[in-house]
Order: sequence, then structure tokens, then C-alpha cells
Amino acid sequence: MKTLLPQFTYVLQHRTFLTLLFIVNFLGTIYGYIWYIPQLSRTAPQFLIFVPDSPTASLFFCLAIIGWLLGTNFKLIEALALITLVKYGIWAVVMNILTLMEIGSIGLAGWMLIISHGMMAVEGILYMQKYRFTNIHIAIAAIWTLHNDVIDYVYGQMPTYSSLYKYANHIGYFTFWLSIACIAISYYSLKKRNYLHII
Repeated sequence: MKTLLPQFTYVLQHRTFLTLLFIVNFLGTIYGYIWYIPQLSRTAPQFLIFVPDSPTASLFFCLAIIGWLLGTNFKLIEALALITLVKYGIWAVVMNILTLMEIGSIGLAGWMLIISHGMMAVEGILYMQKYRFTNIHIAIAAIWTLHNDVIDYVYGQMPTYSSLYKYANHIGYFTFWLSIACIAISYYSLKKRNYLHII
């Protein structure tokens, strides 16, 4: 197993693989923004940037990949990418499973969302060793993330899951702690990188 890890890491960081990953995430980002058009069409202008959570997370990751392909690190973007990819990846999987439990079916689109968002969370974790963000970048990304939660669950701009609307308060509470967990993951990533650098 240990002999396979360097090869796996090599594949993940190869320019060809990164380019393919960028294309897949870019297409997913476009699809995500299109999916949000009905909700965006009835959203007040000041909230527009905070509504399409998942596609914005994948957009952050696309920008991070561009940085890696250019031989640099967009550090704040990387912090935003890690936190939001894991957060909204897990969030969407949980919401679709809850929808399945509530109404008994989510259709092909629902299962596609579970798979695609699950992969968002996975890719955020897989690229931990490439991130170069610092504490200040984590702090700024944390403010963005928690502010987004306020916009979603105080101002009512959360993604539309009509069958789960009656659980909005509980979902908001879950989302807040999911945000905290993802911020903690980014801090762990930083501390692990610093530790490995020292030794």
C-alpha cells in the first residue's frame, strides 16, 4: 500500500490530470449555476453572490487548480476551496438523503447530486498537501463561510429543498456546526503541513 501512495500522489498532481480535473469541475460549476437560475431569478441583488453555494465552491477549486498549473498558489482561494468543497459536498449529500427519507424518492438527478457532491468533498481532502494558505487565509475564509450561513438561515436564502423546508431551523443548526468542522479541517491541514515541514 505504501508503495502505491507516491504513484497515486504523482497522478493527482500531474498536469494532465489537473487539467482534466479543471475541465470536469468547470463544467460542473457551469451546470451548478444553471441549476440555481430559478432561485437566483427571485433573489434580491444583495444576496445573489451567497445563493449558489456548491458551484461557487467548485469555482474556488477551479481557480486553485489554475494557480497550480501556473506554478503558484492562490492561498485565500485554496482556503475557501477546501472549506466550501467539504462543507457543501457533505451538506448536499445529507440533504438529498434526508429528501429520500422524507418523500421516498429523489430520482436520477438526486443520485447524481449525491455522487457529484460527494466527490467535491473527496477532492477537497485529496489535495490538502498542495494548499499553502496560512492562518489569516483560514480566518478570512471562515468569516465568508459563517457569514454565508447567516445569509442562508437568518435571511432565508438557503438552497431550495421544498420537502425539507419545515426542518429549516434544524438544517441551519447542522450547517453551522458543519461549517465549524470544515474550518477545523483547514486548520488541521495547515498544522499538519507545518509539522511535516519541521521534521
